[in-house]
Amino acid sequence: MLVATCTIVFFLLLYSFMPMSENPYALEADSTMSTEITAQAMRVATFGAGCFWCVEAVFESLIGVQSVVSGYMGGSLKNPSYEAICTGTTGHAEVIQIHYNPELISYELLLKRFWIVHDPTTLNRQGADVGTQYRSAIFTHSDEQYNLAQSSKQSAKSKFADPIVTEISPASPFYPAENHHQNFYRENPEHPYCRSVIRPKLQLLKAQ
Repeated sequence: MLVATCTIVFFLLLYSFMPMSENPYALEADSTMSTEITAQAMRVATFGAGCFWCVEAVFESLIGVQSVVSGYMGGSLKNPSYEAICTGTTGHAEVIQIHYNPELISYELLLKRFWIVHDPTTLNRQGADVGTQYRSAIFTHSDEQYNLAQSSKQSAKSKFADPIVTEISPASPFYPAENHHQNFYRENPEHPYCRSVIRPKLQLLKAQ
């Protein structure tokens, strides 16, 4: 009985002198806290600029952009499918939702990229893609984003001969697109659309 008591006391003393970093529960708490802080530091931007396959590709390479998700926004139907939004009757636009670190890239710089990667003067159309789902749109997530978007639109007017028709409105529910639409260019580089549309645009942006 005495031996057992001494053993218990020994382990209690050993644990009390163990550095805090060796406590697995402390490490788990620190790791969770770090993840929460990182997530809170991220900001969200949502843009519609034509086919999301292309728009996703031109934003995901920017330093400070953590992720880009293709999806749908601006319509009335809940959980729309790609086939449904292609009818042009749901009101949704094909969009990309960007999660970015504002310490590495600003919302203003994302807006500058937005204006140069598509034609904001063509109503419900980008190149051969025609329909309300391909409209130019900025969906804002705060009053600050809304004001910055409006100011950026005014500044961009001088760069185009025709009037800008870009919609600027508060963000509504975002519905991620089907899995096969995500990371489309990276996973399908030899797809005809990727070779004829996305790749030349990326090369042009790289040269600028």
